[in-house]
Amino acid sequence: MEKITYEEFAKMDFPDDDPFLYELLNGELVKKNAPSGEHQFTQSRLFSILSRFVEDKDMGMAFSSPTAVILSEENAPQPDLVFLSKEKMSLLDPEWGIRGAPDMVVEIVSPSSYKRDHLEKKQLYAQYGVAEYWVVDPSYHSIEIYILQEGVFQLHAFGISGEEVSSHVIKDFSMEVDSIFLKKPET
Repeated sequence: MEKITYEEFAKMDFPDDDPFLYELLNGELVKKNAPSGEHQFTQSRLFSILSRFVEDKDMGMAFSSPTAVILSEENAPQPDLVFLSKEKMSLLDPEWGIRGAPDMVVEIVSPSSYKRDHLEKKQLYAQYGVAEYWVVDPSYHSIEIYILQEGVFQLHAFGISGEEVSSHVIKDFSMEVDSIFLKKPET
């Protein structure tokens, strides 16, 4: 398969009724299923909490998918959430998305993305200098937070239902894990 660049990817025209989302990883077009209702709920809740916090504290801005993060000519993932500090707002390109490594990215795991989110994207974000990477798993009501140390992500925090997690990059930002997940019906 021939590799493509982000410029070529950005010019591609997909049918309006195409139910898939696409991102560019290592020069290859990656097709993703549209997110489930549970995924969308989790993403909306986390975006709301994070966005309110960083805007109230005038720390920068949170972005929700689809926002291309252009790390290189062959890598333009579309994380579920992105945080850009005030110091990095110059990376925001009004036409293309975010050009360069944001302060933090969040991927919300689905059954089809588990391996890609935990391996390929984790390595990619580390390679390009993203300071903090969250892997959020609605199936297990868990959040893993990794911070970049000497070019490699190290686990900073892991939280499950009933616990709280804190960001390393966003000063004083912490939240209860349960606050972003759909409540499972009692049986």
